[in-house]
Amino acid sequence: MGVRKQNTADARKEANKSRYFAVLKNCPTSPRKMRLLADLVRGKDVYLALNILKFNPKEASGRLEKLLTSAIANYEAKTGERPEDSNLVVKEVFVDSAMQMKRLRTAPQGRANRIRKRSNHVTIVVDKKQEPKTK
Repeated sequence: MGVRKQNTADARKEANKSRYFAVLKNCPTSPRKMRLLADLVRGKDVYLALNILKFNPKEASGRLEKLLTSAIANYEAKTGERPEDSNLVVKEVFVDSAMQMKRLRTAPQGRANRIRKRSNHVTIVVDKKQEPKTK
């Protein structure tokens, strides 16, 4: 590995020590469906977001709830503070598309249609709520 690449990797690792996040890779849900849930919890208090996900009927909400719980646990492990006392919010949630499994389904007159089974990567970042600065 080159020196410049090594330095950037070290800088990224140092920056991640002060970020509190959790990543879910290759989740077998389409990114479009997962983004609907991500939009519901983005910017909300973590415990309000957990309640939203817990009572949402969509299948992907269980996976996102588990990921948010993991991000809260990562915050607790890195800082040593209790998450209840620290006023945490969901700062960022982003959903990227992952690999697609391509399958064939038979169609009329000897043809075949392609089916794309999509999956995604989800990243949740939690942080303390920023107090608005007064003049």
